[in-house]
Amino acid sequence: MSNIFERSAGATGMRDYLLGLQTRIMGALQAMEDEGEGGAKAVVDPWKKGEGELLQGEGITKIIEGGRIFERAGCGFSHVRGPRLPPSATQHRPELAGAPFEAMGVSLVFHPRNPYVPTVHMNVRMIAAGHPGTKPVCWFGGGMDLTPYYGFDEDAVHFHRTCQQALAPFGGDKYPRFKRWCDDYFCLKHRGEQRGVGGVFFDDFSELGQEQSMAMTQAVGDAFLPAYLPIVQRRFATPYGERERDFQLYRRGRYVEFNLVWDRGTHFGLQSGGRTESILLSMPPLASWAYQRTPEAGSPEANLTGYFLVPRDWV
Repeated sequence: MSNIFERSAGATGMRDYLLGLQTRIMGALQAMEDEGEGGAKAVVDPWKKGEGELLQGEGITKIIEGGRIFERAGCGFSHVRGPRLPPSATQHRPELAGAPFEAMGVSLVFHPRNPYVPTVHMNVRMIAAGHPGTKPVCWFGGGMDLTPYYGFDEDAVHFHRTCQQALAPFGGDKYPRFKRWCDDYFCLKHRGEQRGVGGVFFDDFSELGQEQSMAMTQAVGDAFLPAYLPIVQRRFATPYGERERDFQLYRRGRYVEFNLVWDRGTHFGLQSGGRTESILLSMPPLASWAYQRTPEAGSPEANLTGYFLVPRDWV
């Protein structure tokens, strides 16, 4: 199988960037874990797809489990290629149906231990595809979104403002456009409910040309630590009890529902023959479900769905 990225300028630089981004992010988390007793060490798991498998390529999964701050925090790098694009990747590009493809990216989901610290997701990726004898088409995708269990206005404002500032050099339309895209995408349509307070999301993006589209994607990746770590540092020592923990596990169930039912990244990985263990690193270590659970009126739990999970302008 030919290497499609060999015909796509900038792919080597993007790979180096992604590996460096993964190292920076997990290094920052490890530093937080190491600051106190009970911290966990990240497991580093390089992997490679074997000969004869549908998908070829390699990656590195880095994950912290059972930490003092992060109950489960996984960040994966992958660089893979396959003989045909899966259906999840050709919804908006029908002319590429069945074309060979190559993809690389970094994807992460962090599930903190303290219910007052929100779960977070971020990914940035580059994909190229093309039928034999044709010039490959290259595009980018990514974004980040915040999923609190107990919401705070200042956290949502900070997260969105950081996203807005990262995108500002690429046009004033990008943040409001990608913010709406995020609200539309990270929605549990079967429940009519948002997953969290949103952030930014974009996909199938190439309109700035390859160089600037790549630069914008990297700007989003670079903004992740400034967007998220101040919130963690502000909340991780907040006292909590059984009530908050129980509600956190219940709301994590919604996170699982979205990732398995709606998430295109999960579908892309599974449909293309990706490494299941790494694809599902986004799953929380514990979650729960309850039948028709209704929070008490006026409670912080009711405030989550009544106020924070309603799409709104945070900046």
